[in-house]
Amino acid sequence: MSQIVPTVRLAPGLTVSRVLTGLWQVADLERDGATLDPDVGAAAMSAYADAGFTTFDMADHYGSAEIIAGRLRATRDEGRDVQLLTKWVPEPGPISEADVRAAVDRACGRLDVERLDMLQFHTWSYADPSWLDALFWLDEIRQEGRIGALGLTNVDTAHLRVALSSGIPIVTNQVACSLLDRRFEGPMQALCMATGARLLGYGTVAGGLLTERWLDRPEPGPAEIATWSQMKYLRFVSAAGGWEPFQALLQAVAKVAERLGVSMANVASRYVLESPAVAGVIVGARIGRSAHIADTQQLFSFELDAAARATLDAALAQLEPIPGDCGDEYRRPPYLTASGDLSHHVAGFPPPYATTVPGPHGDRTQVRSGTAWETLAGYCRALRHGDRVLVAGTTATYGERLIGGNDPAAQTHAVIDKIEGSLRSLGARLEDVVRTRVYVSDLAHWEACARAHGERFRDIRPVNTMVEARLIGAGYLVEIEAEAIVPS
Repeated sequence: MSQIVPTVRLAPGLTVSRVLTGLWQVADLERDGATLDPDVGAAAMSAYADAGFTTFDMADHYGSAEIIAGRLRATRDEGRDVQLLTKWVPEPGPISEADVRAAVDRACGRLDVERLDMLQFHTWSYADPSWLDALFWLDEIRQEGRIGALGLTNVDTAHLRVALSSGIPIVTNQVACSLLDRRFEGPMQALCMATGARLLGYGTVAGGLLTERWLDRPEPGPAEIATWSQMKYLRFVSAAGGWEPFQALLQAVAKVAERLGVSMANVASRYVLESPAVAGVIVGARIGRSAHIADTQQLFSFELDAAARATLDAALAQLEPIPGDCGDEYRRPPYLTASGDLSHHVAGFPPPYATTVPGPHGDRTQVRSGTAWETLAGYCRALRHGDRVLVAGTTATYGERLIGGNDPAAQTHAVIDKIEGSLRSLGARLEDVVRTRVYVSDLAHWEACARAHGERFRDIRPVNTMVEARLIGAGYLVEIEAEAIVPS
């Protein structure tokens, strides 16, 4: 007997099914240069909608997924019973208002709509302030009525906090969530519970690895790996300790599945779905090739009881935690991507800020971040002389905006992003920092600022001073200066 698929309200006018159908495999199916027939693809998607899986997740880089989804909507009573969530993933570098509006126009055109149900934004680098430009302009377009809701994808806890505290009404953050990758259960989940933001979890069956197909099997070689997803999630298996503890996890999942009379994929996805911050899970579909509709419907026929969780917890205790926070696999080593780096995603990273070499000191290179304070007081944001980089006292100012609102932790992260962007523009890294000085406007904020500093510098450990000081400018809760030495 099929189960009714529950829904969840994400924003006014946007209610989605708790299992979303992911269309990332359209790009995989089209990687040989072929293009799927939009009518055939739409017919395949229609079967999901008829079964109650009315929400589809796609992106500008998922091949022709948006075009196929647009064809689906046109066939279903003007699309009133389906929800199409897409993403915009721009290349690293400056982003203008024209770029943002062109991206929205392009998505609307491919989906054949005047208004996007939801647009989810991905950035490759928090040190480049263009991600803030994009979000503020996207929110303007949302207020104009061309976007129903805004989401993020693969954003870590600190920067979800920055966006929310800066007044951007982020509804969801789409991140990897699975038995193999439980980063979402840490600070990310706590922030979501505190703010009302929700998670959309993908990778719940790890590209099919958390299924019967791989139980009691030897570790696959390259010839056995059929999809980009499998290439990616085998790296997660390696990061979690390797194939042997992963097989122990599969055996635990199989034991629970057999006792509850469901599939291993059901158990793996149900684990994520029962997490309090998760609004829905995204289950990938190879549309027109294979469908698991009936099996996926069984997700709502059971719950994980205490015995099931005890069995899973025992196996999970043998795994190594995936390093970092949500989304870090796309921004820092180890790059847990299909290729093991970012080579198939981006060509490179331009400097976040322009540099100048002022006379008469031709041996000094400067960065100016564009704040009014720099012109008024006659200083630069950062300066490199030889192997030394000095970064001026920096607040969470960006243009005429105060980033981070009245949240001291969010302001601290925004300041460190600005420092990191200055360092990168001068050929240095955050890892090269040897000293920081932190000034807080109110001693009551010292711990929040210190913890945020600790998150960013935990593995770097520069010398540090923190003092309470009266900061110049309304609303500033923290100011930081830094010194770095660039290795030869």
